[in-house]
Amino acid sequence: MVLLTDTHAVASGDSTKAAAPDPVPLVVDLDGTLLRTNSLIESLFVLARTKPSTLFKLPVWWMRGRALFKHRLAAAVMPDVHWLPFRVGLLEFLREQKRLGRTLILATGADEKLAREVDREVGLFDDVKASDGIVDLSGERKRDRLVADFGPRGFDYIGHDGRDYEVWCSARRALLASPSPHLLQIVGERTPVEKVFTDIRARWQDYLDALRPLHWVKNTLVFVPLVAVHRVFEFALVGRALLAFIAFNMCASGLYLLNDLLDLPADRRHPQKKTRMLAAGRIPLGYALLMMPILTLGAFAVGSYLSIAFAGVLALYTALMIGYSMRLKDIALVDVLVLAGGYALRVAAGAAASDIRISAWLLTLCVFLFFSLALIKRYAELIVLESEPGGGSAHARGYLGTDKVVLVAQGIASGYLAVMVLALYTNTPISQHLYAHHDYFWGVCLLLLYWVSYLWMAATRGRIAGDPVIFALSDRGSRWTIVGMGLLAALSI
Repeated sequence: MVLLTDTHAVASGDSTKAAAPDPVPLVVDLDGTLLRTNSLIESLFVLARTKPSTLFKLPVWWMRGRALFKHRLAAAVMPDVHWLPFRVGLLEFLREQKRLGRTLILATGADEKLAREVDREVGLFDDVKASDGIVDLSGERKRDRLVADFGPRGFDYIGHDGRDYEVWCSARRALLASPSPHLLQIVGERTPVEKVFTDIRARWQDYLDALRPLHWVKNTLVFVPLVAVHRVFEFALVGRALLAFIAFNMCASGLYLLNDLLDLPADRRHPQKKTRMLAAGRIPLGYALLMMPILTLGAFAVGSYLSIAFAGVLALYTALMIGYSMRLKDIALVDVLVLAGGYALRVAAGAAASDIRISAWLLTLCVFLFFSLALIKRYAELIVLESEPGGGSAHARGYLGTDKVVLVAQGIASGYLAVMVLALYTNTPISQHLYAHHDYFWGVCLLLLYWVSYLWMAATRGRIAGDPVIFALSDRGSRWTIVGMGLLAALSI
């Protein structure tokens, strides 16, 4: 047996024999084999992103059979095959086989239109066999087609999962792409295994990383209402806020998975986002499809336990973020308003969970401050894209490179408005009643002014490459400023 990986190959046997052309055709599967993704799932989310109204037709297509479903879907949308994650080691092997003169066949359950697009991109196959709107070419139907064309044991086959088992059983030799040990064993009992193509297996940390746990820090905003009214030592309320935090973590992670599925084509073109687990094909898309409903239902189960009001805020947040992922993120300024509203809803959710009435001052402060941070995120994306080769005409979402000056002006103004709101609040009877040493809040105002200015200066210098909240917590100067604001706020009580 020979073991190939995406980075190197280990060969065995006589080298002169390996170099001889093989008269038996080599048949290659597409989804999960040549591609480290599932083209059907990719197409569904391209449809959801570009033609959402067509989603209502999917059940009708499905009831008329899998083959017609795939055919109609391929006619409606097509993922950009150039950016799909190919299995590099397998491609290198196929190029070598082609150089030796071997016949290569692409046989897939995907629709013929998509399969031929992949064939044009790769430029290796002598023939393409795929679903045609009438026959779903997978499993036993694929085996029957190949046996009819080449005879029993008249072809070698490369596949990746149990759906290919019947095909392997009729092949001369089996080649497997990232198989499980059990699959490798049972295939080897029926057909000689010639090669195994292996990727670096995803670790549990990779599956966790797809949920973006670093972004859970944003959900600590649910504790802000407790801090604002000095009730952080009431353990019953802290427990409810903790449950709200958990619910928002689950809900946000489910929405991140949805966002990543909808953004697969765009992420693969991005110099940094292309390394995300789903975009890079490091973990299967089926994981996201499984986890999205589990996380969402779990979040609403916890939310309903807390209160109807909290569940309502969570539902509003979910609807807003789905709208953001589907369409609103592409509308300049609307996208950052939505993001700022999402942060404010976290605060409102914390108040609903703890049954605390929040001040309009607090919500106004949050909206202005997080509007500024959201603008930093868009500005940073433009900077990153412009730094890439050919990035002179870079654009991110609905923004052009020429919008950077406007984003800076709006972002700094919004941040300074947050400072002004805090300064006005400091001089109100509400602040004087709640804080024995409310004058300390003037120090908080000064530090907030510095922090907003510091973040925008870091952004214009290209130091912020992603989410400004993550940067703010990882940068030493920013962390100390946040600690200083917290200490002054504590001393003012």
